[in-house]
Amino acid sequence: MDKINVLIIEDTFDDSDALTKVLLINDYNVVGVATTFNEALTSFYNNDVDIVIIDVFLDGKTDGITFAETINAVPNKSVPFLFLTSSSDREIFKRAKLTQPFGFLLKPFNELEILYALEMAIEKFNNQTNVFLSEEQNTVITGEYLFVKKGKTLKKVRIDDIVYIEVEERYCNIITEKEKFVILISLTKILKILDSTKFCRTHRNHIINFEKIIEIVPTDNLIILAGNHRVTLSDKYKNVIKKIRVLK
Repeated sequence: MDKINVLIIEDTFDDSDALTKVLLINDYNVVGVATTFNEALTSFYNNDVDIVIIDVFLDGKTDGITFAETINAVPNKSVPFLFLTSSSDREIFKRAKLTQPFGFLLKPFNELEILYALEMAIEKFNNQTNVFLSEEQNTVITGEYLFVKKGKTLKKVRIDDIVYIEVEERYCNIITEKEKFVILISLTKILKILDSTKFCRTHRNHIINFEKIIEIVPTDNLIILAGNHRVTLSDKYKNVIKKIRVLK
């Protein structure tokens, strides 16, 4: 499982330190703290960033807004960002708004405001393209990740890391080699978001990741997966073997 990677752009140490502590306590990963426009760009390009928290003013200039304008123009590098500021200047707000941030927080902030703002920003951003929400809306599902709500934060799970999915009525147990997640989502919906070249059903209650197969034992109706997970291969779905290149 991957943590959600946050880049902080803040030139006031007390504020960046407080933000970092809040994020780390709540299981986010801080990939960098930048204090200038140039540092911010370097950190942005050199790290896998999921979301950015940006102070509008850096060294008294609106370089935070300039940074947002810059990354908005970067192809295939779109990420959500939040503005953080102590300014009440309406014109500054209007300029910042034009960059289409996913949140705007005023200092002094509190822990709950930051956590709620991050969660809402990730959900709003992912709602833009190819995304499903679970029935309880406690999971955001994109083409590459699941963002599963646990406690106060969202946990990022790479879909390629899923070993198999076990369906129990309206619930799905998402099994990776290290963890298990339970989400309220139908089999029909979970199948829609999975790449059919990588995932398939082997039983009415099981969906497996092809890349995690270790061994297939057709005579025992058994598939052994990474992590020594074992799932049933029912007669109805034995044609899955035909999708696998077998050397004879």
